[in-house]
Amino acid sequence: MSENTLLLGNEAIALGAIHAGLGAAYAYPGTPSTELMEYLVERARESTEGGAGFKASWSANEKTAYEEALGAALVGRRSLVAMKHVGLNVAADPFMNSALLGLHAGLVLVVADDPGMHSSQNEQDSRFYADFAKIPCFEPMDHQECYDQAREAFELSERFGVPVMLRLVTRLAHSRGSFRLAAPARRDSAFRKPPKASSWILMPANAKRQWHEHLEKQKALQDYSERSPFNRYRAAGEGAGLAVITSGLATAHFEELEAEHKGSVSHLKIATYPLPEERIRELAAKHAVLYVLEEGYPLIERQLRGIIPGKTEIRGKLSGHLPLEGELTPDLVRAALGFRTLPSLQDRLQEPAIPGRPPQLCNGCPHADSYGFIKTALQPYGGVGSERVLVTADIGCYTLGALPPYSAVESCVCMGASIGMAKGAADSGFHPAVAVIGDSTFLHSGVSPLLDAIASGTRLTVVILDNETTAMTGGQPKLHETSRIRQLVLGLGADPAHVHEVQAHRKFAAENVALLARELEYPGVSVIIAVRECVETAVRGKAQVRATSAPAVGSGT
Repeated sequence: MSENTLLLGNEAIALGAIHAGLGAAYAYPGTPSTELMEYLVERARESTEGGAGFKASWSANEKTAYEEALGAALVGRRSLVAMKHVGLNVAADPFMNSALLGLHAGLVLVVADDPGMHSSQNEQDSRFYADFAKIPCFEPMDHQECYDQAREAFELSERFGVPVMLRLVTRLAHSRGSFRLAAPARRDSAFRKPPKASSWILMPANAKRQWHEHLEKQKALQDYSERSPFNRYRAAGEGAGLAVITSGLATAHFEELEAEHKGSVSHLKIATYPLPEERIRELAAKHAVLYVLEEGYPLIERQLRGIIPGKTEIRGKLSGHLPLEGELTPDLVRAALGFRTLPSLQDRLQEPAIPGRPPQLCNGCPHADSYGFIKTALQPYGGVGSERVLVTADIGCYTLGALPPYSAVESCVCMGASIGMAKGAADSGFHPAVAVIGDSTFLHSGVSPLLDAIASGTRLTVVILDNETTAMTGGQPKLHETSRIRQLVLGLGADPAHVHEVQAHRKFAAENVALLARELEYPGVSVIIAVRECVETAVRGKAQVRATSAPAVGSGT
């Protein structure tokens, strides 16, 4: 099979997993990883209709997604779990422990990192998690490697009995490229439980033994990395002036400069971790200066200092030759290596800089009307932003309420933190404390802190902005209807008299202001669920209805 296809980097990984014999896949939407599961959900639907399918579905959060993938692996299915980099923080508990289980079916963790923080709270580098758990990690440089490494990751996972991470970054996840396909693997339909059932029971006695066994695998994992076909070394010959180590997308940036260095640079490309130490020493032995080009944190650069002699000068992010923050670019690489700096595109075109446009809520967004009634109700206390009022928010479209013209919220830290932070402030005696959280985020990680608040009788008002979808990442379906969110809140023990559903529309502004004003004075937990469908998903829904109801061309109707 040698045909080519054109897909996003996320989709190339998804297709590689399918062709590796994927049995089940789970994820929580989060830019830049979302498209991977969207592709798998659609292909799973197609394969199910054809009678030979795999399971692919969205989960409540990254922790549940990881545990669901573990369950599929427990019964012998090759499984995949996908998330963005900060989502791995949520899944860290099952992730770390899964390294000790002795997997008999492949488990691949795909993490999309976001250097430059295009849509994230930080730039954390997931390779450190792989190093922390002592598991293999692949880092593709292009779409071909996305596809090939996804397939190889399942084989490697089963060979060593450990999960394998596949780490990519925003530019690769969201770019479209061509790559060659290979023949799909035959899917094993038989269920298989682990040959040693106790290996999945991490009681201390078992865990101690399995930790020891995991440490004994490290030499074999190191040997695999030394021989990995994805790690490539090219010596430039005697007298070569430069030596460079690259990884992931930084390799593509370096290879863009081929015309400038014309093969005169000794180059080690790293795409498989743990680091191939022997190849690194071979490179360093021939050069007094070694450059490190990597996207994200300086993981390779830092580890080199324990691998090669101190006489070799290492240049990269820690040395100041490259910036510690943001994305790498070919121009940054060019400048670091001392190549001729080219004028920027803007200089070449001699056009004025285009002013930036801050993100904003869509016209007609229900969150704008919700912020309107929240701000009005808080005016008697001094208004949002005053020393006497606190409005904590969460991660979603509604985070844009922090910007003008709304200026309606004062915090955004991590998924679910709005309720926990408002509770902490309220427990300290601060009033009024209002938490604003979206419906999908509430189901992701807002339930537990709300349970804390109810159990402790905190004086707190929570506003759940229910736009009936996971809007920020493109409108993925949510797990519960609005009525079931109310039932869930009541099931946590909230007083029914202080759990309300309202319409998030300005024509109901006066009623909503009056209701929130009353609840602010309630000396316990009150919850207001502000409901109105996202305008974008509403428009798409109407378009789909029109498309399906339109008469076929030439039907005569």
